[in-house]
Amino acid sequence: MLTKFQTKCYKLLKQVPKGKVITYKELAKAIPTKAYRAVGTAMGKNPDAPNTPCHRVIKSNGTIGNYSVKGGIKRKIQLLKKEGIIILKDNKLKKYKIKELKKVLFRFSSSFS
Repeated sequence: MLTKFQTKCYKLLKQVPKGKVITYKELAKAIPTKAYRAVGTAMGKNPDAPNTPCHRVIKSNGTIGNYSVKGGIKRKIQLLKKEGIIILKDNKLKKYKIKELKKVLFRFSSSFS
């Protein structure tokens, strides 16, 4: 059974179009809450991935973050690339990062309650 918080997260997330990504922070702001980590927890418990596209949620620094669905980060990268998102390996951070984040970053125009 989904919590009210998870339901809000997933409902908003479904509005993020293919070819765009959103940060945990931006998704939290749209709920509205400052519980960014709780958004991450909700993404990790997503029962309907990738239909509810938690693979489009990334960290504020542009790194792709975790993915709890079978295949993990490799699967997340695969899904994002399929949607036209360019991903680079950042050897300094030893993580994968979104190229030209500003171009593909989705933001809600106003907060929802």
